[in-house]
Amino acid sequence: MTPSLRSAPFFIAASLLVACAHPAPQPPAANATVAAPVPASAAARDWLEDVDAIAAAADNAGRRAEIAQRLALLDVEVRTVAFQSDHGPGENLLADIAGNADAPLLLLGAHSDRVGMGTGATDNASGSAVVLELAERFQAEPLQHHRVAVAFWDQEELGLLGAHAFVQSGGQQPAQYVNFDVFGWGDTVWMMAPDPTHALVASTQATAADAGLKLSAGTQYPPTDHRAFLDAQWPAVSYSLVGGDEIDGILGAYAGKPPATMPKVMQVLHSEHDTMSQIDPNAAVRGIDAIESALRQWDAAAGGVGTAAGSH
Repeated sequence: MTPSLRSAPFFIAASLLVACAHPAPQPPAANATVAAPVPASAAARDWLEDVDAIAAAADNAGRRAEIAQRLALLDVEVRTVAFQSDHGPGENLLADIAGNADAPLLLLGAHSDRVGMGTGATDNASGSAVVLELAERFQAEPLQHHRVAVAFWDQEELGLLGAHAFVQSGGQQPAQYVNFDVFGWGDTVWMMAPDPTHALVASTQATAADAGLKLSAGTQYPPTDHRAFLDAQWPAVSYSLVGGDEIDGILGAYAGKPPATMPKVMQVLHSEHDTMSQIDPNAAVRGIDAIESALRQWDAAAGGVGTAAGSH
């Protein structure tokens, strides 16, 4: 997520927060006394290793190389799609994962780039690693009615430019695009859903509860790559994993109403504190489990119809 470059209201809010609350981003209070959680399962360990590898890369090209290397382990063709923006050349990564070529497309995506401060572990190595994990799961057990592809967008931090380039250059319109941005900790799956009757809202509500998580779903959500799809009137949702008590403060800041206490997200993102020390792999895997199950329910409900159930 890139508040300062994508949203004028957030830029104002962020400026007020820095001026009135803190002279500089402060580390989360818990960071001084609580060690980063240890992975409690193989899935949590594998996801954490992917986040660490992406975050450890020296630059955005290195982050893309780490992602491509992990996709290569799935024995899928990784396509590098170059584009040009006002900020210079960029590269998106695309790969087909599983499913019949003539089936409607479920596209899973996350941005791979980061800002210059910190390592971008939360924003957005975490979301990129979620897409890698789901790619592996859907390859091992394909969906019944949709083929699955994945995308990793470049220049999100400069204004969603990679995702916009895909849409504007004739990339295939998916039956459903599902975005992941900021998926590092918390008890709540935060879902941007343009319609409360979208089939994925109901399925995610149920599967999140089964995983011991809450769901917050609605249209109020920070701008990220799903916006490029919605701007083209293509079906899209987005997921984050955060603390439920953070959401009102985040939305208040985007509305130009700084909260009295900055949510952890706003203390970490785009600062030197966006490092592996903030990541909770066990919470993340609970979120991944919930979203995988929700997507499988959504796919089953489609019943082989050419348009995904619940897409609007």
